[in-house]
Amino acid sequence: MIEASKLKAGMTFETADGKLIKVLEASHHKPGKGNTIMRMKLRDVRSGSTFDTSYRPEEKFEQAIIETHPAQYLYQMDGTAYFMDTDSYDQYEIPVANIEEELKYILENAEVKIQFYGTEVIGVTVPTTVILTVTETQPSIKGATVTGSGKPATLETGLVVNVPDFIEVGQKLIINTAEGSYVSRA
Repeated sequence: MIEASKLKAGMTFETADGKLIKVLEASHHKPGKGNTIMRMKLRDVRSGSTFDTSYRPEEKFEQAIIETHPAQYLYQMDGTAYFMDTDSYDQYEIPVANIEEELKYILENAEVKIQFYGTEVIGVTVPTTVILTVTETQPSIKGATVTGSGKPATLETGLVVNVPDFIEVGQKLIINTAEGSYVSRA
């Protein structure tokens, strides 16, 4: 059992009614009067729906044991993403709605980790940084420096990030997957 005050973003727990819930955001909130509460943004792993809620810090939940296996992203078709276990060559199907955010960082044939809850496939873990190519952005500005305000750039997966003014179409960039932000040129 884990207390609500110990839940952090990325953790998964099971509710009393059997739902598998992933924590997207968690924060302590101390109103002027009254007790501290935990405000959380959560996602139902099975249905993909997200919701906001609050818990008392001492409420307890059953922490879910999540295992990961290395896999390769194959392709996406008819609202389903297909992955292959790199050890056993088993193929797994995950609804695109459940991993929409993760797919913004994955190219075909990319290495990822498939998440399992028992034998149930529940999601994907992407690397902390990925290398993606710029497909669309405004022309670079002569004399632009890193300290400029930046400009939006569309990457090959459809992800849009803010990049420095000197970045051009065709350049490969290192992207932080946790924040969805530009790190540097590759």
